[in-house]
Amino acid sequence: MDDGSGGSIIGTLIYLALVILVIVATWKVFEKAGQPGWACLIPFYNIYIFLVIAGKPAWWLVLLLIPVVNIIFAVIACIAFAKKFGKDALFGVGLVLLGIVFFPILAWGDATYSA
Repeated sequence: MDDGSGGSIIGTLIYLALVILVIVATWKVFEKAGQPGWACLIPFYNIYIFLVIAGKPAWWLVLLLIPVVNIIFAVIACIAFAKKFGKDALFGVGLVLLGIVFFPILAWGDATYSA
């Protein structure tokens, strides 16, 4: 009898692989910006470091905790983040909507951080 657990195991492995990909990519992007890579693993501190890299004030972290307001400020922060790596605003929107694709592009692409 097939209990159907094979699909869930494969799905779980794919999910874990994607999570590891995003963590490694974010670690690499943080290091490219001169920040500690391990910071991507610490909740809230990773957002603070993201804002530092983007050149936004630390108090924006509070704004990112407010529903609806957080969407607007996340888009603005991601656009600023992308611009620090020489990318355009559309790339910043890509970071918001498809971070799983755009963070690895920043990590292993030719983008360099400019403060």
